[in-house]
Amino acid sequence: MNLEPIKAAVRQAAALCGNVQQRHIVAQQKGGDGPVTIADYGAQALICAAIQAHFPGDCVLAEESGRQFMELVAAEQRAEVVGLIGEAMGREVTEAEVVAWLDYGQSHDAPRKWVIDPVDGTKGFLALRHYAIAVGLVVEGQPVAGVMGCPGYPEIEGGALFWAQDGSCWLEPISGGTSRQVRASTVTDPAASRVLESVEKSHAGFDRMARARELAGLAAAPLVRIDSMEKYARIAAGDAELYLRLPNIKSNRPHSTWDHAAGAALVAAGGGKATDVDGTPLDFASGATMARTRGMVVTNGLIHDQVLAGVQALFNEEQQGQ
Repeated sequence: MNLEPIKAAVRQAAALCGNVQQRHIVAQQKGGDGPVTIADYGAQALICAAIQAHFPGDCVLAEESGRQFMELVAAEQRAEVVGLIGEAMGREVTEAEVVAWLDYGQSHDAPRKWVIDPVDGTKGFLALRHYAIAVGLVVEGQPVAGVMGCPGYPEIEGGALFWAQDGSCWLEPISGGTSRQVRASTVTDPAASRVLESVEKSHAGFDRMARARELAGLAAAPLVRIDSMEKYARIAAGDAELYLRLPNIKSNRPHSTWDHAAGAALVAAGGGKATDVDGTPLDFASGATMARTRGMVVTNGLIHDQVLAGVQALFNEEQQGQ
């Protein structure tokens, strides 16, 4: 499969998101959901346009829709989105085209499904921190390829573009340049393992994860909290060893498929592991939510069993304490 059209669309989407940040966050200091709404719709439309043009038989699972765009977005903002998309594509586009792209592939099923998160890490995007533009390809419930733009990726000016297919993961500057294959790290020492977690408290149970790390022997491992699926990309590229996601103990909030599909593809292609908390593969066959998934353990592969043991020990403690 030729992922070049999807890579090009993710680059266009990253440019659009950067323009939104400059015009609506930095320049105009607008708050609320306005800038995110514009970026979400614009990025998804660009990616779906590429899928329609180059993979017309495939289906799409994505967060936004044409109906939402027309009903929930003010006319002024819709015009802004249309203009931004045209700017990214280098030609004039119409509102009708944008609506059709947003809905493309979502009304039918097919063996191959593109799973899109146009702006993953909303608060990071608004705060000019880390966010990701993520496109995963799922076949029979498993991610087999993916493209991810990480505009805030460290030590790469302008950010990084990752893509994964055929068992290999690649990285290049998002603005273009030399690509290189990346692999998960070979670190096995718990004390040297770099740990990633989400920034938002609503996304995970920090106390639970700290205890699980302690039980796994990683209590002293350095911890960094960042927004978005970039955490998966860092594991795939050997820039971290563990991303652990356990919900708050009383939470019944489901995990969204588009928050993890592209990242899981990168990690697998980079030689790492991304599983449920019991070690089974992450399940992307349930539609928009990962109905049977309790949490995520994402590692370089070499410390995976150790982390799973720590998580299971945590669950045993919690069960005994009930």
